[in-house]
Amino acid sequence: MEWIALLLFAAVILLLLAGFPVAFSLGGTALLFAFFGVIGGGFEAAFLTSLPSRIYGIMTNETLVAVPLFVFMGITLERAQIAEDLLESLSSLFGSLRGGLGISVTLVGMLLAASTGIVGATVVTMGLLSLPTMLKRGYSPEIATGTICASGTLGQIIPPSIILVMLGEVMSTAYQQAQLSQGIFSPETVSVGDLFAGALLPGLMLVVMYVIYLIAVAIFNPAAMPAHRSDSSESVSVQRLLKALFPPLLLIFAVLGSILGGFATPTEAAGVGAMGALLMALQRRALSMERLQDIMRNTLRISSMVFMILIGASVFSLVFRGYGGDDGVRAVLDALPGGVFAAVLLVMLVMFLLGFVLDFIEITFVVVPIVGPVLLSMGLDPVWLGIMIAINLQTSFLTPPFGFALFYLRGVAPAEITTAQIYRGVVPFVGIQILALLILAAFPEIVTWLPDRLYGS
Repeated sequence: MEWIALLLFAAVILLLLAGFPVAFSLGGTALLFAFFGVIGGGFEAAFLTSLPSRIYGIMTNETLVAVPLFVFMGITLERAQIAEDLLESLSSLFGSLRGGLGISVTLVGMLLAASTGIVGATVVTMGLLSLPTMLKRGYSPEIATGTICASGTLGQIIPPSIILVMLGEVMSTAYQQAQLSQGIFSPETVSVGDLFAGALLPGLMLVVMYVIYLIAVAIFNPAAMPAHRSDSSESVSVQRLLKALFPPLLLIFAVLGSILGGFATPTEAAGVGAMGALLMALQRRALSMERLQDIMRNTLRISSMVFMILIGASVFSLVFRGYGGDDGVRAVLDALPGGVFAAVLLVMLVMFLLGFVLDFIEITFVVVPIVGPVLLSMGLDPVWLGIMIAINLQTSFLTPPFGFALFYLRGVAPAEITTAQIYRGVVPFVGIQILALLILAAFPEIVTWLPDRLYGS
């Protein structure tokens, strides 16, 4: 009955492309296929008896409590205008150098990624704040838009990232299933903290590669990134720089340091981050009652969407497995002539293409539970595979013509910036992303070294 599982997957993709709500498309389509399967005798109704325990497990999962807390932290920092102060201070510090403003935008994107972890909000914020300034100072539209899109998507990979929280939970389940299928009945686990530790060096590597590219453009194509002659009014004092940098850096170190140091779980650290963001907003007098209500409404809206998708994906994966879909996927990947390399390459390519039309949440909850156990049973490291998936999805966010980051920036860019200029601007950064994937494939120790040193896993 594997062909029915394939038909189920295709039906869900078509419904999502048609614009139907994700959670109801996943759960409703799966239940419909299960209903007709029970009537036709091709689906065992006993599979559905485990559905209540699955949903209860989702709603009582302590790790997933980190999702609304990190969302609250990110939205609060966005509303507190942290990005504006960071950009003004770093632009004053580096702006007089050729390419300095582009480097400042990249560094601010990195700090926002580590503070908020929300890609759409970061791209929109950076587009509103930095794009007019970059164009005013003579930067080419391609360099300006490409830098903003690329730095805005760093929230996908630099911890604490919401996608890493969700991916960590999915990879943990997939890793346990892979070990059980191999006859290992006391399976090892992989945690969100492992993924955070594994993502740190690759995320910083990406930032360095972006900066190197910008420096190279400034050297070999100086007209695209002219130097800016600053006057005394634009100079930045040490006090102003510390005032802008210290609070977000302190928050980042408090959240990441407590997780990586083993002092707190991701959920506990997310609580620290949420409270820290609230205190920062209060200290800056940027938190009125109306703004707090708006923050709470947005947090509730995003968190509800995530958990509804997770419940729908759980129903989908249960029915998909009931029709033998996981066995079909395993048979296809095992039959590939290139072995593990070909299997990973095929899965990465499929996820990259799906990233054009599906959100990372949908791919994480729908695709990863299907292919994850199969790939991990081939002996792959779960942390390495999780980081490769995260960077791959980040690349699809940037790739024309359907990359989500491109649409975010198009929505706030001035009318004189054409869509073609945005596309041309991100192409070099897509190449950098692909190069980063190749480097991590050739040297997986970049991912696994820090988790091994911290946790010995």
